[in-house]
Amino acid sequence: MNRSSRWAQAAWAAPWLLFQVFPITDIVTTDRPALARWVAAAGLLAFTVAYLSVIGQLGRPRALRADFVVMTALAVALAVGYGANWSGLMIYVSAAIAATLPMRWVWPSVVAAAVFCGAVILLDDATGLLFLPPICLLTAFAIRGTGYLITVNRELQEAREELARNAVAEERLRFARDLHDLLGHSLSLIALKSELARRLAEVDPARAGREMADVEEAARRALAEVRDAVSGYRQVTCAQALAEARAALTGAGIAVRLPEVVPVLPGTVDAALGWVVREATTNVLRHSGAGRVTVELTEDGGQAVLAVTDDGAGTGERVTVLGGSSGSGLAGLRERVTALGGELEAGPVDGGGYRVRAVVPLLPAVVTA
Repeated sequence: MNRSSRWAQAAWAAPWLLFQVFPITDIVTTDRPALARWVAAAGLLAFTVAYLSVIGQLGRPRALRADFVVMTALAVALAVGYGANWSGLMIYVSAAIAATLPMRWVWPSVVAAAVFCGAVILLDDATGLLFLPPICLLTAFAIRGTGYLITVNRELQEAREELARNAVAEERLRFARDLHDLLGHSLSLIALKSELARRLAEVDPARAGREMADVEEAARRALAEVRDAVSGYRQVTCAQALAEARAALTGAGIAVRLPEVVPVLPGTVDAALGWVVREATTNVLRHSGAGRVTVELTEDGGQAVLAVTDDGAGTGERVTVLGGSSGSGLAGLRERVTALGGELEAGPVDGGGYRVRAVVPLLPAVVTA
């Protein structure tokens, strides 16, 4: 967790500082020597800084920290020295206990903090503040739950990033393996016949020529096979892309809703929409933080409409990620769709989320002179 994240959590905890109204009121209204007031104010300030530092570590591995020890010592000293109005500091100590100590020590320590809070209130005969000890327990429950959610969300994000990296690595490995299987035989044949032709060049030129003709034919055949393989990788079908999207998104823990029926589309339209599904799915996995994705695909005989909508961060940053200057992503998709006379839109959705929408005519566009 970086420094900005820690202080973001501390800022989230800041509203809970409202319970400091009691010690602040005590400093202002209680008749004490000026030195005592300055000591109380300095102690409260140091306590607050230590508390925010501890809460900024929420979700991190638990261990006894120096700032936790400092804030606990200050809370006890201030409550004992200045009375019941300062007993509410034990609420913050309970929160720090839940955020810092190992599980086996949390609840005994929280109960001890609540008992100490109640004892200070009773000894000072301030029964009107007896609602503070139960808040110590409730605060500890809340902090434990929040810390658990932060940990789970961080692990989920790391898992999504790892899945995206693994998917890219697996695709590269598969492509390399297929090319090796495709070209291995042809290149071995070319090498053997070339060596044989070199040896026969002086003793049997006619046969050497025949061997070189075989080499030429093998090279042409290998080139055609490579072109077919590359074309096969590039021309993904919509049904195939939807099946891959279901597997990838479900594996990443993202709920997905796909069309119940995939309509039969012309080959070029089917391939273009398949690439829209694949690119949008990759975008969701890598950048959105979404929990649900909906894919809608309809056609009315005149045009096909595909929309991929997620409930992730609906910011413009993903437009840049999709639309790189290299022609991939959004720019590449737009070229594919517009080449068929269609339109592609991508952007945030009102109310949150992000949508990629493609509209492609099913019939070739009519070009007028």
